[in-house]
Amino acid sequence: MITASLTPKKQSASSKSENLLEVHNLKTYYPVKGGFFRRTIGNVKAVDNISFEIKRGDTLGLVGESGCGKSTAGRTILRLLTPTEGEIFFEGKNITRQSGRNLREIRKDMQMVFQDPYASLNPMQMVGDIIAEPIYNFYKRSKSELKQIVMDLLDKVGLPSDAYYKYAHEFSGGQRQRIAIARSLALRPKLIIADEPVSALDVSVQSQVLNLLKDLQQEFELTFLFIAHDLSIVKHMSDRIGVMYLGNIVELADKSNLYTKPLHPYTQALISAIPSPDPRMKKNRIILTGDIPSPINPPSGCPFHPRCPAAMEDCSINKPVLKEVKASHLVACHLY
Repeated sequence: MITASLTPKKQSASSKSENLLEVHNLKTYYPVKGGFFRRTIGNVKAVDNISFEIKRGDTLGLVGESGCGKSTAGRTILRLLTPTEGEIFFEGKNITRQSGRNLREIRKDMQMVFQDPYASLNPMQMVGDIIAEPIYNFYKRSKSELKQIVMDLLDKVGLPSDAYYKYAHEFSGGQRQRIAIARSLALRPKLIIADEPVSALDVSVQSQVLNLLKDLQQEFELTFLFIAHDLSIVKHMSDRIGVMYLGNIVELADKSNLYTKPLHPYTQALISAIPSPDPRMKKNRIILTGDIPSPINPPSGCPFHPRCPAAMEDCSINKPVLKEVKASHLVACHLY
């Protein structure tokens, strides 16, 4: 139960090593309708057979170009979208086909911070009501208890107490995202999916919000799925990183291995595009040609082969599977 003091609960060392979240062969397709009778004529394969796990207290970063399916993956894990195939295990419980009361109970432990803090906050509610609403929906609390919990949360995210009586439009973008973070913490979740949480903010504010998330993760022992397209931000936030391309995870590794020794040609191209802080340092930039194929009609074999500088004949025929080629370093590529 939630207490007004918001004192974080300590987990045992044994539970720390367990996987909080496991995703197995997850697919999420959007049907494409056409014709006079609006029949299904195809599918947008937004997420096409991905698997990964996240240990308690860790952060897994998902990175890739816009439209690669990383946001769809996050929303599917929270069951905001219904998966087409695959299984999602949260604390060992298969939540893929949970519904009604069972799904409602699970959602207390899984929350989301959305990309646009203005669109995700109700403009008709005061900030105090926005943060208190999740608690009100799940627990019976007096008005004084609710107010105390919200005040504590405002303090945790670095907002003044008078924010309680204001509306979202009275705050800057960074402050609005702090409100969204406070709301995500209201039910003391175990997993937070942060979907591009700083991409809509000024660069000067991004570091403040990122450092806040890291501080809150340590204090509340949170587990993060951190979704972004900025490789430097993902490196700062994550313990492990998964690289997505056209609905597939093409590489999954610890951040140190991924950034120093990327294996997949797509990952190598992304890493080469990171600007160097030293203007005198020259980098061998890998320029990819062509456009991202349509997720409605993806290419046969490896989805990256039409743009891959190391493509072979086998790449256009057989789709590579994600496999471990080094210790804790997985890659889906015929080169290995």
